[in-house]
Amino acid sequence: MSHIPPRSSPARRSVLMGTVAASAALALPTAAAPALALSGRPRAAWGVQTGDVTTSSGLVWVRSDRPARMIVETSATESFRHARRWHGPLLGPGTDFTGTTALRGLPPGEQVHYRVTLADPDDPRRCGEAVYGTFRTAPARRREGVRFLWSGDIAGQGWGINPDIGGYRAYEEMRRLDPDFFLCSGDTVYADGPLAASVTLPDGRVWRNLVTEEKSKVAQTLGEYRGNFRYNLLDDHVRRFNAQVPTIVQWDDHEVRNNWYPGQILDDPRYTEKDVDVLARRSMQAFGEYFPVGTLSPRGSDGRIHRVVHHGPLLDVFVLDMRTYRNANSPGRQADDAEGILGAEQLAWLKRELSRSRAVWKVIASDMPLGLVVPDGSANFEAVAQGDPGVPLGRELQIADLLRFIKHRRITGTLWLTADVHYTSAQHYAPERAVYKDFAPFWEFVSGPLAAGGFPANALDGTFGPDRIFVRAPERPNVSPMESPQYFGEVAIDGDSGELTVRLRAEGNTVLFSKTLQPGRVGQ
Repeated sequence: MSHIPPRSSPARRSVLMGTVAASAALALPTAAAPALALSGRPRAAWGVQTGDVTTSSGLVWVRSDRPARMIVETSATESFRHARRWHGPLLGPGTDFTGTTALRGLPPGEQVHYRVTLADPDDPRRCGEAVYGTFRTAPARRREGVRFLWSGDIAGQGWGINPDIGGYRAYEEMRRLDPDFFLCSGDTVYADGPLAASVTLPDGRVWRNLVTEEKSKVAQTLGEYRGNFRYNLLDDHVRRFNAQVPTIVQWDDHEVRNNWYPGQILDDPRYTEKDVDVLARRSMQAFGEYFPVGTLSPRGSDGRIHRVVHHGPLLDVFVLDMRTYRNANSPGRQADDAEGILGAEQLAWLKRELSRSRAVWKVIASDMPLGLVVPDGSANFEAVAQGDPGVPLGRELQIADLLRFIKHRRITGTLWLTADVHYTSAQHYAPERAVYKDFAPFWEFVSGPLAAGGFPANALDGTFGPDRIFVRAPERPNVSPMESPQYFGEVAIDGDSGELTVRLRAEGNTVLFSKTLQPGRVGQ
């Protein structure tokens, strides 16, 4: 694959040592687990993962099977000579035995090997078997370049881990590409999407799901949300991927419930808890327990998902939260809408951070698309666009404000990446095609699903002048991963020229579409 630049290869042996041990542990019969837990030492059967890696820092995550002290060691080599030790938190039932340790003062642009050991809190000499991982810190020098992947939508529409096809196969394909990190663009779980043991496909084949108790019903309790986030870690490919590739993760609606918004009262008979704010608090707690997100950790700043992850001089990633601060879904025809989809405070934060950024490229990680019409029922709309191609109304007003700010402040190198709609496409937005014209041209790329049902392409809203340059989507709704490939995107930034190339990929090592953008421009 000639377009992939050569990389220093991570230590596969150390990664696989950890994931093989995890696979064996997760395969144990349920009845045998309690006896083993009573007689053994703390075990990290769910693997390890890293998140929000910068030039000098990163977060390491683990889950224990009982109370334990988390200990992390890092080294420049897999021999772990001259290892540096980090004493992490005490893992207990308050966090579902998960924990995150912040690593600081790491060397930039280097492969870091790490191992996590769990120690008995009453006897530190009694330790479990170490679990290994590796990651690259962001480069401090521009010429080293950056390459990452993005996608979203995992275990959705009734399609979970299918052992007959090898589980989440796209994760193994992404791991082999060895990116610097993976941007997970939301719908990381489908807490509102129960799984059946089997589903008969239109052609008569049978899809078989691995089903757990928590995935057999909609999630409402904290324990059920935790079980949804734990579910994907049952997949061997996911654990191997996590042990090698850092993540930047955000959420969307299915972490809580389809198309939710703050203040919503549910009329869904499957739910005994009708207050979506209660459900959202439980989900966010579980989300912060199962992903390494610094702003959600117990030591995090203010318990929020939106943040900036600085990945060296070439790239800043602006992670948005289009759920927590939005107003209610509606027909979207308001002529005045200060709250919008981001909320006033998050919009002010985004403007401020974009103005401060000195990175060549500024990726705006959006959990929903801008110009694609996403309905919620027969009259309301779920995303930004509402199907009226005229002047900005409703949530479009807030996006128009942001786009105008980017243009007038001459903020260069902005690029929008998203998932959500379960197909892959490239849209170019330009004022000469738009009703609203006070913005600079920009690109929006969509990719997904990663392990969920595929859906037909959404209609475009002409307010910001989108032109769909490329699209690949099924012709009918909820096409299974056995019938249609899964999708993810790749972004490569060349260190010498600063050019950014986006590739839309399909499972099977297929590049469907490629576009190269030039640096230093307000619009493309």
